[in-house]
Parts: sequence; structure tokens; C-alpha cells
Amino acid sequence: MSYTHLHFDTSIGRKKPESIINRDTVCPFCNRDELSDILDQRGSIMLLRNKYPVLRDTLQTVLVESDDCNGELSLYPKEHLYALLSFGVEKWQEMEQSGEFRSVMYFKNHGPYSGGSIHHPHMQIVGLYQHDYRQHVKASDFEGIVIDRQSGVECNLSTLPRAGFFEYNVILSDPGRLTQMADYLQILTHWILNHVNRRCKSYNLFFYQIEEKIIVKVVPRFVTSPLYVGYSLPQVASNLEEVVAEIQKHYF
Repeated sequence: MSYTHLHFDTSIGRKKPESIINRDTVCPFCNRDELSDILDQRGSIMLLRNKYPVLRDTLQTVLVESDDCNGELSLYPKEHLYALLSFGVEKWQEMEQSGEFRSVMYFKNHGPYSGGSIHHPHMQIVGLYQHDYRQHVKASDFEGIVIDRQSGVECNLSTLPRAGFFEYNVILSDPGRLTQMADYLQILTHWILNHVNRRCKSYNLFFYQIEEKIIVKVVPRFVTSPLYVGYSLPQVASNLEEVVAEIQKHYF
């Protein structure tokens, strides 16, 4: 049987706090003494079962990135950045290798256009019992103009973006170079929040396990193009080389 849609439980969704838009909402991740279903913890980084499992036929977990409600990945000290990515990838791969799920999604929402609801910095690791996300992924999604490349890891700008315009890929072929992947992710999120049209406040990170590679797609988020929503037609910008040159000038 082919499963094409995830089912969202609206009765649970109505109960979710919306602190990403309404900052007067009490943050559920700030009062750690009241958190339950904690699965693992490393310093201020915490993995817990999602209190609002809106997606049916899944196991939803939340990775709380730190105890700072206003923290942001693009500004984390290197030690914390590396610890966060190491912990997140470890827990994601543990779920992947458990044999319990057809596939496991690992992603981050940041900002009002990202699709998230909680302001406090966090990621999500979601085990899918019926769906394989890889069925909707192509190798061409991660092809692009190289921004920077080091042994075992590449950072590029997509020439065939999945949803449109500018998407950045970090491709890790050597697990021992995870810290360099983290450095690239921090550069790209800083670029998006500080240089992309000087008005982008939202982005997503999407992690993929493709054969022996870990790939992260970094996507600045604006209002989604109607051509993509209505016709599944992504658009690619005409100035990719110019954008690559600008990133290289600022960071490399």
C-alpha cells in the first residue's frame, strides 16, 4: 500500500501553544521542572517525547537545543553547536537503526514562516511507521554550485531546488567531519538571517540519510510561491553564481 499523506490530528493541534507568534504564551520548554517523558539529556540539550503528537502513525520527539529561550543556532558557541549536532544525529540514527520505523525525519523550524509553533529553539525527530520520506527525494535535490568543500563534506547552493529559489545543501560523506558540517550549517543560517534580502526571519533545516551520506538542506522561508502550491513547479533564481560569490566573500 502506498501512503501519500500524513494525517494531522486537529483535536490535539488545537491544544498546542503558539509562542512563535504570540510571545505572551508561556513557553513549555523554559520550566524544565515540569517537563515529562524525558528520553535523554546531555547538558542543557534534552530529548523528550512530544506532548502534542499531532501526526498519526508516528513517534514524535522534540530535541530542546538549550535552556536559553532566545538562543539561535547561528549564534551558538562552537562547543555547544558541536554538542548539539552530535547529540541530534546520534538520536536520529538510533531511531533509524531500531528497525521500528519505515523512516525517521529530523528537522528544525525557526521563525514565523517556518511552520513551527514554539519560539524556544528546538528540533524534531519523528519516526514514521508507514511512510518512507526517501520516496519523495531525488539525488538532484542536492546538486548545486559549490560554495566551499573540504575533505568529506561539501556546502553548495541548489541548482534544482525542491521548492524554489534558494536552497543550500551540506553533504557529509565522512562521519568524522561532523563538526565541519556544523560550521557550514551555522554559516548558512547566519547568512539567511542577516543577509538574505535583509528581511528573512525564518528557515528550516531538513536532514536526510541517503545511502552512506548525511545531507542537510537549509531553506530560507518566505510566503510559499503559488506556482509551487498550485502546480508543484519550483522556481530557481537567475543569480545563483552571484549569491555564491557573496557568501564566499562574507565567510570564506
